[in-house]
Amino acid sequence: MSVWIFLAVFGTAGGLSALLTPLAIHVGKRWEIVDVPGGRRKHKGRIVRLGGLALYPAFLGAILVAQSFHIPTQDPLEKTRLVGVLLGLGLVWAVGLLDDFRHLSFWPQVGGLVLAAFVAILFKVFIELFNNPFTNAQVKVNWYIMVPLTLFWIVGMTGTMNVLDGLDGLATGVSAIASLVLFLHMLRLRQESVALLPLALLGVCIGFLPYNFSPAKIFLGGGAYVLGYAVATLSIVAGAKVATALLVLWLPILDAAWQVYCRWRRGQPISLGDRGHLHFRLQDLGWPTKRIVLFYYSITALLGAVALLCPSRALKLAILAGVGAFLLLALAVLTRLTGNNPDVGQ
Repeated sequence: MSVWIFLAVFGTAGGLSALLTPLAIHVGKRWEIVDVPGGRRKHKGRIVRLGGLALYPAFLGAILVAQSFHIPTQDPLEKTRLVGVLLGLGLVWAVGLLDDFRHLSFWPQVGGLVLAAFVAILFKVFIELFNNPFTNAQVKVNWYIMVPLTLFWIVGMTGTMNVLDGLDGLATGVSAIASLVLFLHMLRLRQESVALLPLALLGVCIGFLPYNFSPAKIFLGGGAYVLGYAVATLSIVAGAKVATALLVLWLPILDAAWQVYCRWRRGQPISLGDRGHLHFRLQDLGWPTKRIVLFYYSITALLGAVALLCPSRALKLAILAGVGAFLLLALAVLTRLTGNNPDVGQ
């Protein structure tokens, strides 16, 4: 496939994102859709939280450009899955915008994400096959395992990206790195038509990031759901790259799981917003925002390199377990150092 096709898709995604984001900033200011400092928010000034307004249209535009090239594929269900991703992503985008405007409570948000996950499943976007890391044999699961597992992955990854969106440029940059890893992985396997999907997501993130990086002119808001859902579903559509996405995003996934555990231990709702997440604790220890964000970028890129370069699935599993044990220990120590009942607030 011509390199010009890749450049056209990436350029369209990045260009539309860069053009639409100032419009989102204007709309957010006009309609007073802004975040102000207070509670667990420690940014300065009134910042528009309408980043999602730009992300989905930019992604959709890039995908339409990709489809205009009529690239042949060996997978007869590829178009079906793409429709499912776009429909589900559109639903998530709408839920995110509604939350930006109306501040939805926890359960309506989760209900919207679950419905979007079911849309993906109905269009054949589901986790059905696994590669056994010890024998390299493929394992196929039955529908009663496939459905809840896929729901857990899509909703969990979407929620994880949302809680990661606590510092300027953090969730956007991590999503960009994850998209780049998925793109390279698919390209290496010669899944070129599907590789255009994470490439489009990468372009969207790159176009948005200059406005979102510290000091941010706009926050993702419900756009964090768009990025999380996109990464979750795109890791499935090309032969289940879920293990790759799991390794790349291992740090924010474990951090989110740790906070759920801590809130359960304290007898608090797991949906409670507080400053217990790793990026907030590092900020409370005096780390500058840019240092924290670049630290996350480095860890994500390092784990992405492992996912791409490590030839053994068993070794990847061992690295996943070892890094997981180290991160959980670090989170436990940091929780003890900075307090077990962090500031709570919206």
